[in-house]
Amino acid sequence: MRWLAAGSLVLTLSAPLPSMAQAGSVYYVCPGNVFTNTLSAKEAAQKGCKAKEATEPTTISGPKPRSASAAPASGAGVEARVDRNEQKARDSDAKRILSDELSKAQGELDALKKEYNNGQPERRGDERNYQKYLDRTADLKASIARKEADVAAIKRELGKLD
Repeated sequence: MRWLAAGSLVLTLSAPLPSMAQAGSVYYVCPGNVFTNTLSAKEAAQKGCKAKEATEPTTISGPKPRSASAAPASGAGVEARVDRNEQKARDSDAKRILSDELSKAQGELDALKKEYNNGQPERRGDERNYQKYLDRTADLKASIARKEADVAAIKRELGKLD
């Protein structure tokens, strides 16, 4: 008997199953956001479900892969080489720009250090509350640390160009 039941199960599973994606298939939206396709039309009407027709899902194709022969327009190939004199001119421009930035950053750092006065900046008229003074002192210290890091980074960049 078991063999017969198993045989009928195989037959049942091998039969084509209805799919919601098939054209013309119906599903029901019941109260409480319940979606089902297992009800008959009569049962769905009794439960207050609304019939909806299943449609094929919309597919959007992705970008087409680039072929291996399509090289980027600004590739670093042999023909993209820069003339030696032009490269020297670019390097000298970069050094000049970095030197200007370094002198500006160094000037700002010196001004911050002068205002910080080794942790004892002069009190302002609006700092009657001691906590305001402490906050400004902490802000100055943090600004000095950031500016020192900026100066160090510019020096490293200048070192790369030498």
